[in-house]
Amino acid sequence: MPRWIVFHLALLILLAAELTFSRYGLAALTPEARARRQHRNAIAATVMWIAAALTFAAVIFHATGPAAATQFLAGYTIEESLSIDNLFVFLLLFRVFAIPPTYQPRVLFWGVLGAILLRGAFIAAGVQLLARFEWVSYLFALILLAAAVRLVIPSPQKPAPGNLACEPPIWIRWISHIHPVSQRHDRFVTREDGQLRITMLFLALIAIEAADIVFALDSIPAVLSITRQPFLAYTSNILAVMGLRSLFFLLAAMLRQLRFLHFGLAAILAFASARMLATRWVEVGPLASLAVILGILAITIGMSLLPHRNRSMYD
Repeated sequence: MPRWIVFHLALLILLAAELTFSRYGLAALTPEARARRQHRNAIAATVMWIAAALTFAAVIFHATGPAAATQFLAGYTIEESLSIDNLFVFLLLFRVFAIPPTYQPRVLFWGVLGAILLRGAFIAAGVQLLARFEWVSYLFALILLAAAVRLVIPSPQKPAPGNLACEPPIWIRWISHIHPVSQRHDRFVTREDGQLRITMLFLALIAIEAADIVFALDSIPAVLSITRQPFLAYTSNILAVMGLRSLFFLLAAMLRQLRFLHFGLAAILAFASARMLATRWVEVGPLASLAVILGILAITIGMSLLPHRNRSMYD
């Protein structure tokens, strides 16, 4: 059976297991007990997806050797680290659209499925471009470098993680003038006053999908700086995205504590950019890349979690 089919079958089985386990017995619990159960479920799901990625790396190691397995792990690590920064954007969007925690998993579920299709298309296009036009690698490197600079330089349009209050985007009001929007959050489409209306939940889903397109512009060049093999780039990317849903609920409360994370992510993107720019003269192997990425993450996360006296930029 082709490896692509096996991978997607395994993906569907894991997704079904996560959804079944996460929903089992929640309806009969009190709100407080439900919140505790959902937190435990998020931990279990996150462990499951990380274990699945490590198991897949072991399968690749057995089937094709250590080089491919290391490329997969490096690609997975860089995508997983970039996903952590994306979580804050999701948290901000849920606050903008006033989506209650009860309905956030539904938006993330469909958002993740849309992200799989988008990432697959972006990776296929990126690999084809790199194969046909060598100069595209320099364009990708500049995109990564711009993303690194964007993470370091504060933007007046981007509120700090400690300040999640913001006005709804202009396009929400624009859509409301064209087509009535319901304020309901329990479904994507509803009927009110005899008229079919989209809801705020649906607008949140659109915003999540649009945000993922922007994320892909950074993450796809990053993973292609590690490996040019479509299967390794795709599987490492998708396994990182699949774990994003559970990781959101696990880390949402901790995001404000990771005050130096954006510096680490900027360093990782700058490293990926330099690797692509210097590939003709200096060859950095996947094992060295993995060590650099893990080292940067360990340093920045460790520094973020250290006690500090002064208020940070995130407070």
